[in-house]
Parts: sequence; C-alpha cells; structure tokens
Amino acid sequence: CSSGVKLDDVEAAKKSGSGSTDSKYANEPWNDPVSPIYQKSFYFDFDSYTVKSSDQSLINSHAQFLNANKSQKIVIQGNTDDSGTTEYNLALGQKRSDAVRKLLSLLGVSESQMEAVSFGKEKPKSTSADDAGRAENRRADIVYIK
Repeated sequence: CSSGVKLDDVEAAKKSGSGSTDSKYANEPWNDPVSPIYQKSFYFDFDSYTVKSSDQSLINSHAQFLNANKSQKIVIQGNTDDSGTTEYNLALGQKRSDAVRKLLSLLGVSESQMEAVSFGKEKPKSTSADDAGRAENRRADIVYIK
C-alpha cells in the first residue's frame, strides 16, 4: 500500500527537523507543523472503531518514523463523545486505540514501542454538544513520549 510519503522523507525529517529551517524540532519532528507526522489524531464515525481509509497515509507516516526510530515510544489514546455510559465509552475508546495500534503493528512497529489506552469521554477535544463538537471527540490520538 503506497503511503504517498517516502521513507526518506521521514528520515530527512528526523535528521533536519522535518524539513524545517528551525532546529528546535530536530528531536521532536512530531511537533513540527511541516512534518509528515505532525497530525496525530484519527477520527472515527459514531459508534465505530474502524480506522478510515483516508487515514492510511498518515498511519503509514507514523509507522515509517517509528520503524526508523526503534527507541521511540508512543501512547495511543482512545476517546469518545459524551453519548453512552461511562463503561461503554471506555470500552469503545479502547477499541479505537487498539485499532490504531494494530495497524501500526501490521506495518512493522514493535509492540514494545506502543501502549493503547482509553479515556472514554473524559478527555474531550471539543466542549460543544452539537454534531461537529461530538465528531471532534470521536478520535484516537498518538502521543509521542519524550
């Protein structure tokens, strides 16, 4: 499956701060707005834990970076909107983080580099109760550990 991001682009990002002329991102390319791994959130449909095909190239970029940086660890945080019970949302959030972890694993990322956790509805990105706000909260976030 072609990701649209070449491995040497990720390696160049690692070496030169993701192509940025500012070296402050040299050790943290995931924080560089021009990096292929800057986007770290994957959004899900209501009541779903299926990673969207439109996110495949982003998943590939993260996998390439993690495969080139075997000591780098991440936490994948599963989140939900505020619909449903606390127990249901914790389980759904876990399924979302596990889905991202599984895809990264299938792309060669070591299980020892990843941890999948759930916050359920406890860590909203949006406090808006409308459909758009709820959609922002149905996500899994990759957090790079320093």
